Amino acid sequence: MIFKAQKLRQTQRSPYLVIAAVLPVILVALLFTTSVAADTIPSSFAQVKAQHRASMTAVLDRGGQPIAHVRTNKQVLQAEWSGLADFSPALLSMVLRSEDQDFVQHWGVDFTALLAALKQSAQGQRRGASTITMQLVGMLDADLKRTGSNRRTLVQKVGQAGAALWLERTWSKAEILEAYLNKVPLSGELVGMPMGSQALFGKAAHGLLLEESAILAALLRAPNAAPSLVAKRACLLLKSNACDLLEGQVRIALSQAKAPELGLKSTAPHYARYITKKASGHHLTSLDGPLQRFTQQALQHHLRELSNRQVEDGAALILERSSGDVLAWVGSSGALSDAAQVDFVLAKRQAGSTLKPFLYAQAVEERRLSAASLIDDRPINLSTAAGLYVPRNYEQQYAGAVSVRTALGSSLNIPAVRVAVMLTPEKVFQTLHDFGFKLRETGGYFGYSLALGSAEVSLLELAQGYRRLSLLNEGTASISGPSKFIIGDILSDNNARALTFGLHSPLATRGWAAAKTGTSKDMRDNWCIGFTDQYVIAVWVGNATGEPMHRVSGVTGAAPIWAELVNTLHRERISKPPAAPPGLISQSVQFATEASATIRQEWFLPGTERSFVATDTSLSEHARINHPVSGTILALDPDIPPERQRLLLKANLPSDMVSWQVDGLPLSKAERTQYVRVATNSRAYWSPRPGKHTISLHDRSGRELEKVWVEVRGAREKSKEKLQEKAAVLPRRKG
Repeated sequence: MIFKAQKLRQTQRSPYLVIAAVLPVILVALLFTTSVAADTIPSSFAQVKAQHRASMTAVLDRGGQPIAHVRTNKQVLQAEWSGLADFSPALLSMVLRSEDQDFVQHWGVDFTALLAALKQSAQGQRRGASTITMQLVGMLDADLKRTGSNRRTLVQKVGQAGAALWLERTWSKAEILEAYLNKVPLSGELVGMPMGSQALFGKAAHGLLLEESAILAALLRAPNAAPSLVAKRACLLLKSNACDLLEGQVRIALSQAKAPELGLKSTAPHYARYITKKASGHHLTSLDGPLQRFTQQALQHHLRELSNRQVEDGAALILERSSGDVLAWVGSSGALSDAAQVDFVLAKRQAGSTLKPFLYAQAVEERRLSAASLIDDRPINLSTAAGLYVPRNYEQQYAGAVSVRTALGSSLNIPAVRVAVMLTPEKVFQTLHDFGFKLRETGGYFGYSLALGSAEVSLLELAQGYRRLSLLNEGTASISGPSKFIIGDILSDNNARALTFGLHSPLATRGWAAAKTGTSKDMRDNWCIGFTDQYVIAVWVGNATGEPMHRVSGVTGAAPIWAELVNTLHRERISKPPAAPPGLISQSVQFATEASATIRQEWFLPGTERSFVATDTSLSEHARINHPVSGTILALDPDIPPERQRLLLKANLPSDMVSWQVDGLPLSKAERTQYVRVATNSRAYWSPRPGKHTISLHDRSGRELEKVWVEVRGAREKSKEKLQEKAAVLPRRKG
């Protein structure tokens, strides 16, 4: 018992003795920590302010108006730095009353409060003695920070005090208070009074009222305290008795506290995420705010109309054609979608027919095809390493021989596959790569199905690829400006797409516009991409789940949305067609196929021009020998050398489609006379000889298309002279 009593008396000795014992140690530590504080704390207020990073990045449109806020700091939630003048006087008053009433007078350490704290600590009680300056250095120096609910050790406390003394000599009081208000931790992940004000009360800190200021100041002592305790402390600060009413206000504020969007509904959340991956602060973009909102509304309006066809999701992208700047980026259908956070501008989906223009551009560039070339649109079976590939047209209907212009404009599948066979899948893959498509597999993996869009691409890739296709003065690695012009001219031709889409589809805009639709396998994706003289517009509709749509085609899904965007963009200024690049040839072409016979003006690369295009089976119907006329009688002049007396043979078909025969023999063997080939027709010259002759026109297989007969007279004197010369050398008969 005596031992226990003596031990108890030892623990209850006077607190002043404890203070007297540790005070010299504290003073020495203060001197030491003051000297080293400069190495652990940022040297200036300007440095701390410059290093501050807001957790929310403000995304601004090209006019400087905010359109979205993106969380870029996942650790804490803090706002942009606010100057001291941006805080309400009520907030400043409540913070000083709560945390440091002698802030203006002391030198960073309140020694009176410090001694009182030491006294209570020696008595087994807890009392804080940290000034605002001491709290600030605890925020700036990682070694002095509190961890969780643990209180600072005595060594940390002394170090904190020493650093505060140094900070007071280096910074002004206004700078210290401003930094404290921006850096002080609040409830949860909230940091700083600007963010706390926005999160709890939905307003900027300069608009805080007295009661709101008291609530925020009360949270400084115990950020995670119960609402009743926060209200009690706020009442003490206000010196008010209306704590019940204040507690209700506290509960409402804390229940509504969340990551704020600074009072702004985001109009471009997906683009904001895309553009601010690592950035912070205000971010000025090329986005057109009003156009962004209109695009969003147009997409949602049309998707509501398609809801009975099981279409839920969509995306739209508008680029400025000349610069490539993003003007509108709508990544989803918003509230209409169960996957509103997914950005379908970036999502990879099957391309459908949207890749066909790039195949044809390559074939035109290599002069394998022209816009007037005929391609067979009939079922085809192709043997591949994976088995038999049997492509089919969308409507299971086939047009026979069609021109490249019709095949691409009407998006026929079989001709596109034939082009892929002509180029090889590896070449198709390389062409797509040159236009910016990052395909996950090689051309050998996709095979000929790459022509029909079996690869997955994003709406952004398609828009950028079509933009490259539209820039005639910027050739890609494999396609020149003239070839791109021909493809753009086809995509803008309403007559070329009439076979599949009719003459009154949504693609028939008021001004000039090149457009292409695409539908993936089982109607899971529907696209419409095109360009005018100023813009590139791309639209996708489908379902995030991959569920197929019902009765949605190229002109009923994405095309109406695309058309509305084009017409709105060119409401005041009609889009005009581009000028043809130098070197292109414009020529009238006569087409003769089983289905029709037409004449139209067509564009050609030099050396590929044609005046007449026909299938072999239709040549006989349209073949004409223009010269000579059947029954012509010719008279040879004996005074003119024979090599100068030649008969012109002229037909209405190109030389590479037909050949001439005289009396059943090819002209080249009969007379050794060279053909004269011109762009408009077939011409040849024949050296006639006396007698009746048959002149015939034949196709490439040798089949006779048309024939005429002529009679050649004259040159008798020449013949008589030759007989006399022959008789002179013969021996005479005797008797």
